[in-house]
Amino acid sequence: MPRPPTPSETPSEAASGLSRRRVVASLAAALPAAGLLALDSSSPATATPARTGAPTAGPLPGGGDLGPDVIVFDPSTPGIQARLDEIFHQQETAQFGTGRYALLFKPGTYDGLNAQLGFYTSIAGLGLSPDDTTINGDVTVDAGWFNGNATQNFWRSAENLALKPANGTNRWAVAQAAPFRRMHVKGGLNLSPDGYGWASGGYIADSRIDGTVGPYSQQQWYTRDSTVGGWENAVWNMVFSGVEGAPAQSFPDPPYTTLDTTPVSREKPFLYLDGDTYKVFVPEKRTDARGTSWGSGTPRGESLPLDRFYVAKPGTDAATLNAALEQGLNLLLTPGIYHVDQPVEVRRANTVVLGLGYATIIPDHGATALKVADVDGVRLAGFLIDAGPVNSTTLLEVGPEGASSDHSGNPTTVQDVFVRIGGAGPGKATTSMVINSNDTVIDHTWVWRADHGDGVGWETNRADYGIRVNGDRVLATGLFVEHFNKYDVEWHGEQGRTIFFQNEKAYDAPNQAAIQNGDTKGFAAYAIADGVNAHEGWGLGSYCFYNVDPSIRQGHGFRAPDKPGIKLHGLLVVSLGGKGQYEHVINDIGAPTSGESTAPSTVVSYP
Repeated sequence: MPRPPTPSETPSEAASGLSRRRVVASLAAALPAAGLLALDSSSPATATPARTGAPTAGPLPGGGDLGPDVIVFDPSTPGIQARLDEIFHQQETAQFGTGRYALLFKPGTYDGLNAQLGFYTSIAGLGLSPDDTTINGDVTVDAGWFNGNATQNFWRSAENLALKPANGTNRWAVAQAAPFRRMHVKGGLNLSPDGYGWASGGYIADSRIDGTVGPYSQQQWYTRDSTVGGWENAVWNMVFSGVEGAPAQSFPDPPYTTLDTTPVSREKPFLYLDGDTYKVFVPEKRTDARGTSWGSGTPRGESLPLDRFYVAKPGTDAATLNAALEQGLNLLLTPGIYHVDQPVEVRRANTVVLGLGYATIIPDHGATALKVADVDGVRLAGFLIDAGPVNSTTLLEVGPEGASSDHSGNPTTVQDVFVRIGGAGPGKATTSMVINSNDTVIDHTWVWRADHGDGVGWETNRADYGIRVNGDRVLATGLFVEHFNKYDVEWHGEQGRTIFFQNEKAYDAPNQAAIQNGDTKGFAAYAIADGVNAHEGWGLGSYCFYNVDPSIRQGHGFRAPDKPGIKLHGLLVVSLGGKGQYEHVINDIGAPTSGESTAPSTVVSYP
């Protein structure tokens, strides 16, 4: 395994010997007062068109129990460690399994725990502040199950806890779709697996790490609105916005892209206990944010009692979910699998759809999984959309086609909403995520056409487009989009902004002709449409690993109009082990990649 890069190494030296997960994988295979968002009980819900298939029985109840896979501990609970170990052993290697768990800790102090997290497992405190729930111990992600390679440690999360690590440093060796939110680490944080094996993450937000963060072998990382005691080193692409203690801007050597503040942010809604009553806290919007939302006392926002939510259980159908929404309820999706034969339709402003434990929505018969109307302030958070075997034109739509309302005062947010096409079985979608509503904030997503697992092949899990943005003033903070047959990200809206982008082009292209885009060799990973006049991005990376046909040439990783309002900062492309090459970074600018060194080709700014 490669040794950890040191802070003095160059990006190419740090990257030397590192490979991506599929290289290794292929080798291995040879709430009482309602707040702002609560519906006023004296007023009817906003009228919406009639839905088809809705239940005709009486009104659905709000609130209720959280089901068997939400496991709640308090400091007096016996056998906590044994229960944590039991769930970890079940989930450790279950990359495409059906188990889903949320591990929730009531406020208090817990001594001597090591909560190891496997797939589809979320751990969270139930206080209003992370410091309300302290674990004198660790919340650990490592990679023993995959021979020390952390690049497939997907779909797990930690939130709203204070940790005092047993040896002074907590290990969080993750890949994509593994957010570390609203955490207070009273020590250091190590983002690499034991032995410093390969790693490909990741995302931290609204967190305080008192000690040093050591990414070591992590190839890329994004940290937002946090405080760190120090940052150890970098490999290819480390991006910071609104982070106290972040390293200074220095891309590409070392490859730090640093913004003093985040233009717009609003933290993810979360479940908490007010005494013995469950509520959902909905943080308020911040502009030009820096540091955590909770460090100076009670966080700012609104509380919703649980009886304002329809608490859905696995197997609940779309008609029932829509009936609950039409009644004026929000949705809390408890852990498990939800098949829908029609879209879940969010039509009311300020609706919250919150998933626990990686609740997973699978559209049947080519349906769109979820649609949001062109309304203010919808919060989508904490769930996975898994494409079905019949092609869906889209999987998630935020706003209908032609949406034009101004939502700058109260934008819709899409947070820790992940999309998968294939891997758990055959899946297809033409365009995975479409953002039509203006001012939408996409805060951490991984939109993934699977390159391994079941139901994987160039046509088997066909998905031409990852994310298409049509709305104006859309902001993406933490955008991970990989392996689509054509464009991974296609941006048509004006005044869009992206802070951190991570991409791999589709590995499984059979030949050059399969990816040819007219006269251009391949589809850009991130394409800004010719008609766009204003767009800005920071810390954008694209990698290729054309292992089926290593002779494939990708003309560029990024495409953009040559206009004064288009500004991109900190761009890089990487050929992984020489399996395919980029000829340029953006348009016809930037040196080609070459050889097998996995050394990035970079462009500091465009134009």
